[in-house]
Formats: sequence, C-alpha cells, structure tokens
Amino acid sequence: MRVLMVFDFDHTLVDDNSDTWVIKCLPGETLPDSVRLSYRKGHWTEFMGRVMSHIGEQRVSAEQIRVVMETIPFTAGMPELLSFIAQNKNAVDCIVVSDSNSVFIHWILAAAGLGSAVDQVFTNPAEFGPSGALEVRPHHDHACPSCPVNLCKRAVLEEFLARRAAAGTGYGRVLYVGDGGNDLCPTAALRGHDVALPRRGYSLEKLLARQEVQDQQDQQNKQGAQDGAPLRARVVPWSSGAEVLQELKDAMTAL
Repeated sequence: MRVLMVFDFDHTLVDDNSDTWVIKCLPGETLPDSVRLSYRKGHWTEFMGRVMSHIGEQRVSAEQIRVVMETIPFTAGMPELLSFIAQNKNAVDCIVVSDSNSVFIHWILAAAGLGSAVDQVFTNPAEFGPSGALEVRPHHDHACPSCPVNLCKRAVLEEFLARRAAAGTGYGRVLYVGDGGNDLCPTAALRGHDVALPRRGYSLEKLLARQEVQDQQDQQNKQGAQDGAPLRARVVPWSSGAEVLQELKDAMTAL
C-alpha cells in the first residue's frame, strides 16, 4: 500500500495565484477594463483566455512570460516537502489538481527543480498558438453543479483512484492539500483514514468547518447530509509545508 499526495497549486504549493501573477508581464502590470471586468462567476478559464489574448496582442513573448512566472514564490516549506516526496517515490505518489494551466505549472516546477516529485498534473491544457498567445482550454466536461464548468476536482480524483485500482495500486492513505472553494468537492471522496489538509485562514478551512458542523447536526437529527456527501476524512489545517510533511511521515509510518 502507498500514500497518495494530492495538491492544489495556487495558494497551496505556490504562495500566490499563477493566473493573476502573469499580469506582471504587462506594461504597468494592469489589464484594461474591457478584459478585467469581463469575468463571469464559474467561468475563470474563459476569462483567462481573454487575458492571455490581450497579453499576446501586446507582443509579450513566451520567454518574457516564462521569466515572470518563474518568480512566483513557493509557500513556506513546500519545496522541502516536494523534495522529500521526490526522494520517497517508492512509497509516495503525488498528483496536482489545479485550475491553473499546464504551461504555468510545468514552468514553475521545472524552474525550481521539483518536477520529479509530481507524477501527474491535472489542469487546463495550454499551448502557444499561431498568434503567439497562450491558448488555454477547459480540462474536461462534467455534471457537478458545485464546481466551475471546466473542472470538478472530485471527478478527477475519483477517476484517478479508479484507474490506479484497476492497475493494481491501492492507497493506504490519501492526503488532500488545498486552500480554496473548489477544493471542497474532492474532500467528499476521501475515506475515514484519509486526511484533508486545508490551509489556515483560507476558504477551504472555513468550508470544512461548516461541513463538519452540518454533518454533526444531521447525525443528531438522524438525517442524511443536507449539503453534499458527509465528510469522513480527518481535517488537519496547516500553515506551512512542514506541517504537511509531518502528516505525510505519520501516514507512511502507519502503513
């Protein structure tokens, strides 16, 4: 049995939002209102398509974008955590499930020398098109009403686990590390001996606390969960990668 580490990317592995960090490559580091005000809730990937088209229109090259993206800071302790994972691939698998895009994530991990820690990245595919602009496409179609139209992280996680099980690989522990609202849905796929690790002070911590209260009330009233599947995993908030690393070491010892 192995341990599976599942990471969000923005505000989890890195200490900012890679999609908004890219704006630093623009003159004045600002978007025109025609682009900035065009965002619709749940349609972030479409919005980023317009952002990258505008960057391309300003003739910002792929190399200029890459140099900017490689300056995004990692969250404290995350490089050490990823290095530990890379050194223990005999016991730990690691995937990233993110609403960023494949180009940004690859650049950032490769520049830090941390790409070998990650076995697979599930995100919005991206490539530079004929016009020179980065073109970002939705990761997949799904029917989950709780998630952005382009990505349901629970669907990704469940499909990954099913494929690995069919190939003969089971996980004694799954540790899910995230920060945002779109990280709530996949925590419902975790089992009782798995661990949900929300970043302290961010949306996921508050949502999981609310979910735990709701589950307790439902149990007292002998009702089913009223807001999605009940949370079964243990919840461990974190502030630095060092705390997540300790949870990983504990999980490895317990197997």
